[in-house]
Amino acid sequence: MFATLPNYVMLDLETTGATPLYDRITEIALIRFEYGVETERWQTLVNPGISIPPFITHLTGITDEMVKDAPTFEEVAPTLYGYIEGAVLAAHNVRFDHGFLKSEFNRMGAVLRQKVMCTVKLSRKLYPEHRGHGLDAIMWRHGLRTDARHRAMGDVEVVVAYLDLARRELGEARVLEAVASLVKGPSLPAGLDPAFLDEIPDSPGVYLFHGENDLPLYIGKSVTLRSRVMSHFGGDHASSRAMRIGQQVRRVGWMETAGELGALLLESRLIKERQPVHNRLLRASSSLFSLSLACGLNHISLVNIVDKDEIHPEVFEYLYGFFRSRKAATEMLRGLAKEHGLCPRTIGIESGKGACFAHQIKCCDGVCAGKENPQLHYLRLKQALTPLQLKTWPYPGRIGIREHDEESGRTQVHVFDSWCHIATVEDERALEEVRETRSSLSFDLDTYKLLLKHLKKNVSVIPL
Repeated sequence: MFATLPNYVMLDLETTGATPLYDRITEIALIRFEYGVETERWQTLVNPGISIPPFITHLTGITDEMVKDAPTFEEVAPTLYGYIEGAVLAAHNVRFDHGFLKSEFNRMGAVLRQKVMCTVKLSRKLYPEHRGHGLDAIMWRHGLRTDARHRAMGDVEVVVAYLDLARRELGEARVLEAVASLVKGPSLPAGLDPAFLDEIPDSPGVYLFHGENDLPLYIGKSVTLRSRVMSHFGGDHASSRAMRIGQQVRRVGWMETAGELGALLLESRLIKERQPVHNRLLRASSSLFSLSLACGLNHISLVNIVDKDEIHPEVFEYLYGFFRSRKAATEMLRGLAKEHGLCPRTIGIESGKGACFAHQIKCCDGVCAGKENPQLHYLRLKQALTPLQLKTWPYPGRIGIREHDEESGRTQVHVFDSWCHIATVEDERALEEVRETRSSLSFDLDTYKLLLKHLKKNVSVIPL
């Protein structure tokens, strides 16, 4: 197919489900190419050792009876490895197939180290004008046919036919360039053991880069840890900071989570605790201010600037906006006064008695000079502040948000109260302990923002 492309193997698996931790392989098919020439093809059913769910049988046609006398993965592993050794492993959504192969080899006490290429990603590079890049979408778009859809060899043959079609439509040079960009391995810094790339999972979590003397350099998060970490060493650094991080890292650590929310929470906490050199956002700040609106007219100033000690997450009804400095809060008030004709003196940003200077230059409607009803001025002030109003906690008490990662099998429940993160637990016993424990709330602005955003996704919450 591609005369200048060295060895690669196009592979497809059928499985009992989508989770490598629990599910097993039921069928393997592959075609090996060397410098564009098909040299071998091989397929076999595999006894998974567990029952095949009915919906999988309906999809693939593979039954328990068909695999009853088939070899186990351990029995076919030497043959399989002989075909893929020294070749790039290509598959449509290679993360799925590679993940299952790694899990099966791990159960045997072996480590699979293989360069991979995802033909879904290749399709996106070659045909960016199209949205769908799944196999069914590709078949429909390009008029490809198979009588064995969702059987391993049938799907392999479709992908091979698709790549041959792309070569004829777009030219071999363009396809090879796209392939090379996907296959190119990471350029690791000297002193960093490449073995970690085989260990890091492609699941949600947080990664930690350490430099000399284990100095924390950078902490990041991703729903696909391995892919994100590898992107740091891909050579295409988007900034000088990214280049410095790549050059300085000596050790990579990671912590898995069950989903994106858990990764966001863990990243925020670790950055505040460890203060990595190259993280600027999410660092802990001792300064936090908000605007507090008086609940009536019987106050010298209708608005007060309150600091972190006076910001209570249980009572946000009369608080407006968050500011990193008192000056920023004052400037916000000043801008609102000018925009809405409010009295700077009445809202506390100008001292003195009687008519304010803004009224003299016709920028204040005159509540300070008895020319505007104080109640009307208060209502206009409240209306001006409304876009800044903090969101009141919408639940009667604590809640839990459950996340589950199919690939790793990990489940976590994140417990919150009044916008504060109380704990993250992984089993019912720990959740029960959190239910029974009451502690003082510690408000964190970053947690407030990410939880506010997450709750807009209509997630299912657990009342606690």
